[in-house]
This record gives sequence, structure tokens and C-alpha cells, in this order.
Amino acid sequence: MTGYTMLRNGGVGNGGQTCMLRWSNRIRLTWLSFTLFIILVFFPLIAHYYLTTLDEADEAGKRIFGPRAGNELCEVKHVLDLCRIRESVSEELLQLEAKRQELNSEIAKLNLKIEACKKSIENAKQDLLQLKNVISQTEHSYKELMAQNQPKLSLPIRLLPEKDDAGLPPPKILRGCRLHNCFDYSRCPLTSGFPVYVYDSDQFAFGSYLDPLVKQAFQATARANVYVTENADIACLYVILVGEIQEPVVLRPAELEKQLYSLPHWRTDGHNHVIINLSRKSDTQNLLYNVSTGRAMVAQSTFYAAQYRPGFDLVVSPLVHAMSEPNFMEIPPQVPVKRKYLFTFQGEKIESLRSSLQEARSFEEEMEGDPPADYDDRIIATLKAVQDSKLDQVLVEFTCKNQPKPSLPTEWALCGEREDRLELLKLSTFALIITPGDPRLVISSGCATRLFEALEVGAVPVVLGEQVQLPYQDMLQWNEAALVVPKPRVTEVHFLLRSLSDSDLLAMRRQGRFLWETYFSTADSIFNTVLAMIRTRIQIPAAPIREEAAAEIPHRSGKAAGTDPNMADNGDLDLGPVETEPPYASPKYLRNFTLTVTDFYRSWNSAPGPFHLFPHTPFDPVLPSEAKFLGSGTGFRPIGGGAGGSGKEFQAALGGNVPREQFTVVMLTYEREEVLMNSLERLNGLPYLNKVVVVWNSPKLPSEDLLWPDIGVPIMVVRTEKNSLNNRFLPWNEIETEAILSIDDDAHLRHDEIMFGFRVWREARDRIVGFPGRYHAWDIPHQSWLYNSNYSCELSMVLTGAAFFHKYYAYLYSYVMPQAIRDMVDEYINCEDIAMNFLVSHITRKPPIKVTSRWTFRCPGCPQALSHDDSHFHERHKCINFFVKVYGYMPLLYTQFRVDSVLFKTRLPHDKTKCFKFI
Repeated sequence: MTGYTMLRNGGVGNGGQTCMLRWSNRIRLTWLSFTLFIILVFFPLIAHYYLTTLDEADEAGKRIFGPRAGNELCEVKHVLDLCRIRESVSEELLQLEAKRQELNSEIAKLNLKIEACKKSIENAKQDLLQLKNVISQTEHSYKELMAQNQPKLSLPIRLLPEKDDAGLPPPKILRGCRLHNCFDYSRCPLTSGFPVYVYDSDQFAFGSYLDPLVKQAFQATARANVYVTENADIACLYVILVGEIQEPVVLRPAELEKQLYSLPHWRTDGHNHVIINLSRKSDTQNLLYNVSTGRAMVAQSTFYAAQYRPGFDLVVSPLVHAMSEPNFMEIPPQVPVKRKYLFTFQGEKIESLRSSLQEARSFEEEMEGDPPADYDDRIIATLKAVQDSKLDQVLVEFTCKNQPKPSLPTEWALCGEREDRLELLKLSTFALIITPGDPRLVISSGCATRLFEALEVGAVPVVLGEQVQLPYQDMLQWNEAALVVPKPRVTEVHFLLRSLSDSDLLAMRRQGRFLWETYFSTADSIFNTVLAMIRTRIQIPAAPIREEAAAEIPHRSGKAAGTDPNMADNGDLDLGPVETEPPYASPKYLRNFTLTVTDFYRSWNSAPGPFHLFPHTPFDPVLPSEAKFLGSGTGFRPIGGGAGGSGKEFQAALGGNVPREQFTVVMLTYEREEVLMNSLERLNGLPYLNKVVVVWNSPKLPSEDLLWPDIGVPIMVVRTEKNSLNNRFLPWNEIETEAILSIDDDAHLRHDEIMFGFRVWREARDRIVGFPGRYHAWDIPHQSWLYNSNYSCELSMVLTGAAFFHKYYAYLYSYVMPQAIRDMVDEYINCEDIAMNFLVSHITRKPPIKVTSRWTFRCPGCPQALSHDDSHFHERHKCINFFVKVYGYMPLLYTQFRVDSVLFKTRLPHDKTKCFKFI
């Protein structure tokens, strides 16, 4: 209690003394810390301020603590030595850096000189290699010429026949006339060109009796024929039309014979004359029966055995389409192969063989032996039994529902109108044709009409009677399009027809369609066939084709063409020696007068006969049925080929079976001058280029101040009559090579790609060889064909915007292919490339060949072409389906074959499907 009181009263005790000590200690530490902080912080600041203030004195000598210059620091002896060393080292470093830069500059210059030397060495090596190849080719040419020791012959001078020739000695029997004893070969030398003189029927009495349609059609086709001449003195052949006679006119044999003998150039016996009697009806009169025709040939549709002279007279088809072209849209397609009826027959026999033999006829009296057997009753019974068996659906009618057409004795008369008969044949797989019961009637207009109608609609003809003489039988291989069965085998006909496979049926139907289109369909085809038959018999080659005369557009050239590095840079590739000689045209007239050749390209499966109907191209003087191409069998070792080799040895020579060859570039353009000039410049330096033909498809001429590039070969600018894509395939007379490279004006192709395509085409001259591939596909929902341009490992077309083909196809496209196809190309301004693929596949039955992995070839930045239009593909769909209707089937063939070479660049895009490569 006392202590507590003392504390409250401020008394001091032992406990109070301890607390005071602690408090005093804390105060001392705080002041000590504060004092140290002041000394450590403010004293350096004050010192720094003081020292810097002293350095601001005016005289430099009064500076005590401020920084001094470098030379002042060197007042100290050891510092001065260090400064000297530093300066010396700095100078040496600067000198070394300058020397290093100088050496680097010299090294760079030397590297440039080394690269230039390497390039010059490579160029010198290439020049040396080219010179060696040129020398080698020259030596081979010299050796071949020395070995042959035979100059290249030209056509000899034409020898004209005498106006009043002595004639030939008469044969013992006029019915025994053959070419060797009734034809004057002296009027038809091999180099004559086969001139034909056609009489004007209106100048003679019988001309007024002729059917106007027949006469008009005959005169029109004669005027357009390439062999017809107006100079009768130089003619090899003389043609006169005597029928068909209008009803009810009846021309007596004696009167007709008198008028024939009064012809200006008949020369007593009518040698080298052809008398043509065309029939439009099944009952056409046999005008020339019991008429002495002398040594004149007879061409008609009805012959008795007593008047027909095999190998001399001609059986022709009836003229059904006199002044009209066939309507391809009404012709049924060739597929499906099997139709509703297995076979059909409609006809009525007006007069039996027995009643016919009871009549007194002059030709029957000359026949010896027993009368021939009449198989018609057996045929009727057999066919009715097949119909009643119900094994197959067949239709046979031996009595006409209406009045039958007039016919000859023992001949089966036609029933109904032509339209009704065609409708039934469209439903028939086979069409029965029963020959007349009298075997002495070797052919009649009724049988020929049945054959014509069956081929027209795709019903395979089945001819009962082997004695029949079918049209052009000695030239056409009818076994590929029809069945000829002897009448005694009528009981086996049903078995025979059921045994044929679908592929055989389709092949026969396709062949029959070809025969009908080529030799039967129009007056022009009939007249051309008659002349081709005779010309082939006397072994005169066909005339060259009518080439399209090129109207050149004058243009200025001289602009030095540059070289696009992307086009001409071929890397390590050597494309072969550049031609140092002038452009070399393909040889002409080397094989026109002989068929003794070793190499044949038998690719024209559509033409079965050994004779050619149409004129030849001078670049391919061969038969369409036996298509061999110039140079494939010349009999000597090709220059640069046949010696093997690989790598650069192979690259340095063109190789192949043709010793020397070039190609022509045909480029279609329309008012794109800048694009065209760039494309022409890219052709500069292209090996084996003969010339460039620019088809100017615009009515507006090129600019007068336009300067065309000089690419080392001629550039021919051709003016066209109208804007048509068909102009791309006209056989211009300026094209002097067999090989044509059709290329668009905006196509980008490297030189090595073009050369590789040329090499491949030389190994497959009958096909289209190109770069961009396309294919067709069947649209199941719409039951139609589609055009497809997607990337695919399978193709059926190669676009002709960058493709090689033979000039012969340009002739076929322009003059032989149905006009309806060219009209559709003009209507849509599209599809000309599809039409060419259809044509070549139809002729060869082979697909095109695609080379390299290229799928597109358009130039970047070029103006848009027609193919960029949205309607482009819709039009191409329509084109394909229309072309199928015209041809009657789909001629395009699929292929997975693509040609690449290890010697040439192959660039496969990583984002595209990679196809198989055949090397």
C-alpha cells in the first residue's frame, strides 16, 4: 500500500529507476540514428555542390575537382603510355577493317567472274553439242541421198488423149465386159487427176422425162464435185443421167438406145461412159433392160443376172433423200442395243416364182437347167413358227394391211408408207430382208430400199439369199454391218440372231450407220461413191483436199521478241538442236501411186472399204480405212532416231520414225492484241516450229501501228469471213505440216512441255495429244450427259486450246462432219473442242492422250475469256447431249493413261489428287 501511494505521488523507488534507464537508452539510439542519417545523406550532397561550384571558376587553371581533358590526364607518365598504346591499336584496327572490306569486294567480283565463266562454258557446250548434231544430221542426209541416188520426182506433164481415138477391139460377148477389155486406160493416166465430164440431160430428149427432184439433185452435186470438168476433150470419164423417169411415161428400149448412141462422145461403143439410173421408188423401171449399152458402165439399183457385169457395172443405193439432208434428231440412238422386237418383217408377195416362170421373157429363154427352187413357203412357215413360240418377241406379217407398193415379179412388196415402216424398224433389233424368189434377179429397188431404211434407223439387216448383190459389194465389207444368210438356213436364223453378243450388235449397228451416212444418205454421197468406185478400180489416187484459201492481213513485224524466263527456262533439259535451215514442210505426193508400204496405222475402224470416198489431204494421201501417215515407213533409218541412247543423247535428237518434221501453231484470237503479242513472244526460240498461223476472228482489223514480234519463223495473220470458233479447225493452205498445235492466245506453256507433247504426238499421230484433260459423266437423276472439268485421274477429252492433232482432222471437221454440229458451235459460240474430240474418237475409237500433269494453262492477269461465263458449262452440257444424238451414240472413251517423261519437268501440285503416271 505504501509503495502504491508513493508511485501515485511521484515518489521514486527502485522500479522507477529501471524505467527511466530504459527510456533514456531509447532516446539516445534515436538521436544517434538520426545523426548518422544526416551525415550520410546531406554531407555528400553538400560536398558535391561545393566541389561543382569550385569547378565553375573562370580560369581553367583554378579547376581542382572537375573533369579534365584527355591530354591533361596524360601528364601522368604511366597514363601517357597507355594513351599511346590505345591510339596505336585504334589506327591498326582501322587499317585492318579497310583491308578486309577491300578483300571482300575483290572476292565478290571474282565470284561474279566465275559464274559468268561457268555460264559461258555451258553455253559453249550447248552450242558445240548443237553443232555436232547439225553436222551429224547433215552427214546422214548426205549419205542417204548418195545411197538412194534418186532425185525427188514431181508430177509429170499431163498427156492429153486424142480427140478421135481409134477405140478398142470389140469383145466377143458384150456381157463379158470387164475393165481390161472395155475401158480405155489411155484416157486416164495416173497423173490425170481423174477428170469427169457430166452431160447436161436437158439437151437430150429423155431429159424432159426425168424426175425433177432427181435431176435437180444430180446437177447440184455434179457442179460441186472436185473431179467434174467442163472440158470434154480431156475427160477420163463421161457420165449421163437417164433415170428415174416420171410416171406415167414409158421410154421404149429402142428409143433410149438410139439417144445414147447419139451422145457427142459416145464413140461408137460408149467406152469410158457411166449410165446412171437413180431410183426414188421401190418399183423404179429397169430402163436399161434389153438396151445395148456397149462398153458403157451401168449404175442402178435393179439388175438381172443376164445384164449385170461383175466388176464393171455398179449397184447403187436408192436416192431417198433427193434434195434434203437427213434429220439427225429423228434418227434413234444406237443404244440400248436390244430393242422391243428381236426381228421384224412386213411384206407381201404379189407373184410367186411359179407364175413368173410361166411368162415368156427373153432372159429366161437364155437360161439353162431346171427352174430354181422356191424357198418362200418354207421361210413363211419357219418365221411364223418362231413368232408363235413366244421365245422372243418378233413381228412378221406376210400380208399388207393396206394396198402393197408395186414391185417386180417374185419380189416382196413393201407395206405402208415410209414413216410407218421406219417407226417399226426403230423398235427392231434386226430387220429381215427376203430377196426375190427368182435368183436371176440379183438386186431390186425394193430390196435396196429395205436395206436403206434398216441402216438409217439402226436395225441390223439380215438378208436371206446369198445370191444378192448388195450396193458396192466388191468394195464394202458388208459382213461388218449386215448378216447374209442363205435361204436354206432359214431354220437356223433364230439361233444365229440370239447368239450375237451386245458388243457385236453395237459394232454392226455403228458400222451400218457409218455406211449409211457415207455412201447412201444423200445425192452427193451417192455420186461421190460412184466416182470413187471407178477411180479406185482403175487405180487413180484421190485428189488433194480442197484447202481453205487464207486471206492474209498485212502487218508490220520487226519488233525484237524477248524471252519469258518462265517459258524458255528448261533447267538441265536440252530440247534438241534448233533448226538452222528454213521452215521444212511435210513431204507431199510420196505415196499417192502405191499401196506397197510397210507401216499402216489402221485406226479408222469406221471405214471398212479399201477405197476412199473423199479426196485426200496432200499431207496424208491415204485411205480413210487404212490410215497411214506420211513418213512412217519411208524405208530408211530416221535421222536422230533408231540408234537408242538415253539422257542427253535422247534429248538432243527428235527421234521417232519420221526423219525430219516440224509443226505449225494455229492460234485463234479476238481483239486481244496485248495478250496475243505476249503469247507470240513466248514462242521465240521454240525448236521445230514451222510457222504461226494467227486466225483473226474479229471483223475489226488489227491496229495499223501494231508492231508484231520477230520470233524467227513466219507469222501469218489470216482474216476470216465471220466470227466463228469453227475457224480454228479450217484446213488453211498456209499450214504445210501434218502436225498442228492448236493453242489459245492466252495459253501459257513452257517450251519443254510443247516439245514433249510433240514427241508424244509423233508416236500417236492418229490421236489428239494435249495438256488440259476433261471428262464426261452420266447424270442419273436427269438421264443425260454432263461435262466435267474437275481434277480427275480419268479423262475422255483433251481441250484443243493446247493440243496437237493431224491436219487431216481439220479437213474432216470442216467438210465431212455433220453440218448440224458446226451450226450448234456457232449458235453457242462454244463447244468446238468437244466437237473435235467427238470426231476423232468416233473415227479412231480411241481416247485422247494427256501429257504432263498440267490441268490448266491460262495466263495470270489476262482478260477473262468465254469460259469464265456462268452459262459456259450449261452450254457444254447441252452440246454433249446434242452431239450424242447426231452420232447416235457416245463416241468418247475413258482413259486413265497419262504420258510423262523422266527427261522433262513434272510439277505435281501438292493439293491435287495424284494420278498414276505411265512412263
